[in-house]
Amino acid sequence: MRPFREALLSLVRRPVLAALSVTAIGLSLFILGLFGLTAHNISKALAAVEEKVEIVAYLRDEIDEAQLRLVRSEIGAFPEVESVEYVSKTEALYNASRELAEFSDVFPDVEVNPLPASLEVRLLPGRRDPQTVGTVAARISGYEFIDEVRFGREWVNRIHTLRRIAGGTALIVGGSFALVAMLLVGTTVRMSIHARSTEIAIMENVGATAGFIQRPFLAEGLISGLAGGALALALTFAAYRLLDRAVMAVLWLPDLWIAAGIVGGGVLGMLSAGRSVRRELKGLYAI
Repeated sequence: MRPFREALLSLVRRPVLAALSVTAIGLSLFILGLFGLTAHNISKALAAVEEKVEIVAYLRDEIDEAQLRLVRSEIGAFPEVESVEYVSKTEALYNASRELAEFSDVFPDVEVNPLPASLEVRLLPGRRDPQTVGTVAARISGYEFIDEVRFGREWVNRIHTLRRIAGGTALIVGGSFALVAMLLVGTTVRMSIHARSTEIAIMENVGATAGFIQRPFLAEGLISGLAGGALALALTFAAYRLLDRAVMAVLWLPDLWIAAGIVGGGVLGMLSAGRSVRRELKGLYAI
């Protein structure tokens, strides 16, 4: 408890410096929070689009019931497949009449149904990347009674590319703002060390260990980081409410992300404080 008590007293004695530190950390993490909010919503939107990824296998007209059951059963047993739905020729014509409204007057006059029956194959979540989809499609096309297989290769590739871009951008931007937050906490701790240089020198002269001297500064970095994380959370929530009401429907961050953001702010504060305090004390007092 002593390190935290001393850290709080240090922050109270220098309220302006403490407020500037927490505000700077909060603003840095707030920008990171905004990016996280954007990345989360993009990820959810891509996931919703990705759910529509499916393989359509068009069947030859001469396939019989036994062959259909066999093909459907075997494809459904693929480890990548979630479900296999059979669409008859009649259902295909009905669906086309609904989806192509401009030709709805033509369909009743069709004497021979030109549309083939098909199997609509949905893959499991996490197995909808271009390579897996292409592999499953190639395996399905090998069946004798499959006439053609389609899955929108270009569309699947674009979704996968967008996911990779979003993930890479999140890593770069997140790392950059984490570094900025660490530098801000480190600067605050170094200023605090210099302000208490006389006190630290006295503690060293009376035999205080390096750990005894460092712990209050570590606690100060932890408190500043946690406070900055809480401030960033409040600002991010305010931005979320504004966007949700005035611009467009926006999803709020998952609870795990919120907890990780606040705890991460505290950990970053403590780590940067530890790095700064060791470097400064070694330079000042050869600890």
